[in-house]
Amino acid sequence: MANFSQETQRSLDKQPRDPVGIVQDVAQRIAQSVGQVIIGKRNEVRLTVLGLLSQGHILIEDIPGVGKTMLAKALARSIGCTFSRIQFTPDMLPSDVTGVSLFNQKTREFEFRAGPIMAQIVLADEINRATPKTQAALLEAMEERQVTVDGVTYPMDTPFLILATQNPIEYEGTFPLPEAQLDRFILRIQLGYPNPNEELTVLSAQQYQHPINNLTQVVSVQQLLAAQQAVREIYVADEIKRYIIDLVNASRQHPDVYLGSSPRGSLSLFRTAQARAALAGRDYVIPDDVKALAEVTLAHRIIVGPAARIKGISSRTIVQDILMNTPVPGASTQ
Repeated sequence: MANFSQETQRSLDKQPRDPVGIVQDVAQRIAQSVGQVIIGKRNEVRLTVLGLLSQGHILIEDIPGVGKTMLAKALARSIGCTFSRIQFTPDMLPSDVTGVSLFNQKTREFEFRAGPIMAQIVLADEINRATPKTQAALLEAMEERQVTVDGVTYPMDTPFLILATQNPIEYEGTFPLPEAQLDRFILRIQLGYPNPNEELTVLSAQQYQHPINNLTQVVSVQQLLAAQQAVREIYVADEIKRYIIDLVNASRQHPDVYLGSSPRGSLSLFRTAQARAALAGRDYVIPDDVKALAEVTLAHRIIVGPAARIKGISSRTIVQDILMNTPVPGASTQ
């Protein structure tokens, strides 16, 4: 990890102290840094930064080779946090993730050897190639931000973020993530293929070396924590809160849904809407913030019914249907 330069620190010290200004400054720095590596995916990079500022874990799902791992590594390099990478495989054990207690012959005591999960930014690469037992080792860390080994609890450092990548479940050698784990990701994004012009830019940029080698830290831990706290100060009116709840309740009552979104989905939509409002320069949330983030925060929490799945109906189309049929606060009902 590159050292945080004094010049960058002095520049950050001069940033505005209002909540919106703090969030915008930090988000812009990170997005510009990551954008040097992830070409042509401004919206996806923006969503990743939103998830980071909302203090949530992010699931990046797509086919191999479109830049999922590079997105996670570029984000980690842009932040002054400890970083570790876990390459999930079918033969991995839970202790390979959380760590293990070993008996020290000299001290005659057990000592905890921390696993790769004990870092501030954790890249869980190809998470769905591990068995469900190993995947479950992440549950406590993701929700309670701690791990328990042999009855002893070890808290995680702050901030703590898991960036997980997974291949589509149709690929061989993958295990579907359990619903309890999917629900712990604040949002799920997809990168998709670049267009021909973007792909040409990628080829030119990587002719001699990968652009990620030139990335340096652009945000300190203190500045990131300040931005995360500033997001929580964004005002959300009761009408907007009710709109979020109406959307989530609609996902539970939709005829094509077997299992709807949990209350954690409501909180995820609430928190990311605050971050989106701040990035847009507002200190208050509007319905458009909620509508723009409903799919990425709720779709992965919805289990489509068997009959609807046969018809080719996906959770994303269900969310779009819910958005079309749920009244927006302040809109006319006529």
